[in-house]
Amino acid sequence: MTRPRITVEVVYATPDEQAARTVQVPASATVAQAIAASGLLAQFPRIDLARQAVGIFGLRVRLTDSVADGDRVEIYRPLELDPKEMRRRRARRSARPK
Repeated sequence: MTRPRITVEVVYATPDEQAARTVQVPASATVAQAIAASGLLAQFPRIDLARQAVGIFGLRVRLTDSVADGDRVEIYRPLELDPKEMRRRRARRSARPK
């Protein structure tokens, strides 16, 4: 008897490249298992799941959370700049005399 399988999309993007993989995983699969099945870890060796956040449809989840049929698993890149620092820089630029 075959175990039921579900379809999940796994996505990751860099500033230069976007990758999306559709994978078939067992119905009991976790986020980590879906990511591993996608092959994105081999394509993007800089992905560090111990440090990077992941989500499903924009909501952060844990690697041990289960996936459901049709889920879109997203691997988030680390922020290059702190959002507060970005706001400070924009404020300084807009405060300059024109």
